[in-house]
Amino acid sequence: MVVLGACAAWPLITAAARDGRPEGMLLAVLAVAAGYAAGRIGGAVLPVAAPCAGALAGIGLTAWVPHLAPGPQITAPLGHAGATTAMVVLSAGAACCAAWAASVPAVRSALRLVAAGVAVTAAVLGSVTGCVAGAAVLAGSLAAGRVRRRALAGLGLAVAGTAGLTWAVAGNAVPEGFAASLEGRLTPHRVALWHDALDLARTHAGLGVGPGRFGELSTASLASPLSDGKPHSAPLQLAAEQGVVGVLLLAAAFGWLLYALWRSPRPTPLVLTAAVALTALAVVATVGNALSFTAVAVGTGFLAGLATSRPFALDTARRTGEVRGGAVR
Repeated sequence: MVVLGACAAWPLITAAARDGRPEGMLLAVLAVAAGYAAGRIGGAVLPVAAPCAGALAGIGLTAWVPHLAPGPQITAPLGHAGATTAMVVLSAGAACCAAWAASVPAVRSALRLVAAGVAVTAAVLGSVTGCVAGAAVLAGSLAAGRVRRRALAGLGLAVAGTAGLTWAVAGNAVPEGFAASLEGRLTPHRVALWHDALDLARTHAGLGVGPGRFGELSTASLASPLSDGKPHSAPLQLAAEQGVVGVLLLAAAFGWLLYALWRSPRPTPLVLTAAVALTALAVVATVGNALSFTAVAVGTGFLAGLATSRPFALDTARRTGEVRGGAVR
């Protein structure tokens, strides 16, 4: 709550100092908090049904809401493809968490088929990246069954490495050939947005330019009629609009999430599955605009809440064991 409170308070401070618009950031924090609360409650009451329902809702939302699906049109604004990939990752992760929470082998296999169906649905929607990401989450979940230790530091390093690469591309600090290859995959417009974001972050390192003001000051954003006014990278957006403190708060939120997963009472395979899915989402948000979609923010909090919840069955079993132990003594 302290981290979320700081993530909500700092945009208000920078908005007051820079005449910004903090509503978007406040909505994102509220969405994550609401999703987390729903995940904690659902995971405690219905440890199998709640993540399964979340997976079906997530992929259904992706398939039926046109603003999330990338679609075949070439004029779609940047960000929709990233939102589709993020929702596929969250849905596949929730289905795999439900599988690990189930005790019946047949139910566990059926829920893994649901996760596979999520990846297939992404392919049908035209999201190749989403299909690959969903399949990767399923593969990671299957591999988690063979792991006994919750080594989550590697996942944090993967996200940090992706953020560092994004920063290096924005600052022209990568080899020329490699930069050209990345630009071909990311599109020149996205890389130009990153350049503008880094320039603004360097000029206004303390408080940033103010929440919601990147589109007003970015040359690349103003030159494109399809731009949504965002740099399509969560770290770079916070650096440009909220300064160094904004980036540190984002890192603190992700670090707290990994710590909460490490301390979670849920089984290790389930925790590692959620950690893999949330790490994949963090990578997508580092190079895209996924977190600007409310559905993605809610889903992120929901999956984190599921993986850190304490099912009532665990408390009942623990209390029964304590009573029996006391009777024996």
